[in-house]
Amino acid sequence: MNAITDTAYEILPFTLGPGLMSRAAIGLVVLATDQTMEYEWRKIMNLPGVAYFAARMPSPQDIQPDTLAAMRKDIATAVEMILPGIELPVVAFGCTSGAIVIGEAQVFEEIRKGKPQAVGTSPITAAKHGLAKLGARRIALLTPYVASINRLFQEHLQAQGFEVSRIATFNHSNDAEVARIDATSLKRAILQVGAHADVDAVFVSCTSLCMCDQTRQIEQLLGKPIVSSNSAMAWHALRLAGIPDTLPQWGRLFEV
Repeated sequence: MNAITDTAYEILPFTLGPGLMSRAAIGLVVLATDQTMEYEWRKIMNLPGVAYFAARMPSPQDIQPDTLAAMRKDIATAVEMILPGIELPVVAFGCTSGAIVIGEAQVFEEIRKGKPQAVGTSPITAAKHGLAKLGARRIALLTPYVASINRLFQEHLQAQGFEVSRIATFNHSNDAEVARIDATSLKRAILQVGAHADVDAVFVSCTSLCMCDQTRQIEQLLGKPIVSSNSAMAWHALRLAGIPDTLPQWGRLFEV
């Protein structure tokens, strides 16, 4: 016997409100090894009516060109897991080096398999848009990557019209440990590589590097813009979703 038959039981009317995503709903694909991206996006995306929804996908702990290329096959499946049946105007793929190795167009093709109506972005896509908006052409590239990946970045950025005037690296391929590179190390490295006269802006590349909490402070010390993977992709996703809010606490990029 159903227990509720002995209790007063009433079906109540209700109305539907706009929910958490009245202004924008953004999808985010996060690598299985990533410890940083969701932390930074939670801070930056803390806006009324703006919501992002994340799914994780398999990823290598050892970051090399061949292991990055192998990730392509899992992108569409991860995107399909984000709010099935609900359209998302923007989906962001959270791997800077992966987007370069796989190819931005190929990443966006995989995104559309899961969400056909979505516009895609990635950290490298967002960084290029952001650097251009800031008027920065001569770039200092700061990464944790090994030389083979740094060469790909240099070639990619220069093919897009940027001059990579400086490259500095922590030269570490273990993604789990890259996430633990501390704020002091990042600050020191940015100020060192960005201080040269042939640098308009510093691009801190890798979604595992935790930058958003100190970007504004370091920009004030350096006197130049800093664009980092997670912040740039959050900025670009917001702009693609029609959110124009100025958020200077996250750096100069959020003022354009």
